[in-house]
Amino acid sequence: MLGYVTLGTNDLPRAAAFYDRICAEFGAGRFMEADTFIAWAGPDGGCGIGLTKPFDGNTATVGNGVMAAFQAKDREQVDRVYKLAIELGAQDEGPAGPRGDNFYAGYFRDPDGNKLNVFCMG
Repeated sequence: MLGYVTLGTNDLPRAAAFYDRICAEFGAGRFMEADTFIAWAGPDGGCGIGLTKPFDGNTATVGNGVMAAFQAKDREQVDRVYKLAIELGAQDEGPAGPRGDNFYAGYFRDPDGNKLNVFCMG
């Protein structure tokens, strides 16, 4: 089981403002913060998400085929988070809707181009 996922950014303040709003929709807040790194997690201590400027000093790039997924409690939360992400400047990668029989998701890229989705089962 994953403890957290870290995504790269070249503009930590801009990226943090995006994730502060997205994570708040899940009841998650910042739990770790440094000059080059910020991480968010929920009060239950489940899997978290972090943003970092690359340790090696090189430019952050997007991983081809890499995606992090936020688990929502229901379809309404999927719709709300997807819409919020787009309002915050995310790029649409597939609007919220059913994907098969038991999967409902919306796909988007954050301001740094990292691919994300928000989903629920059932």
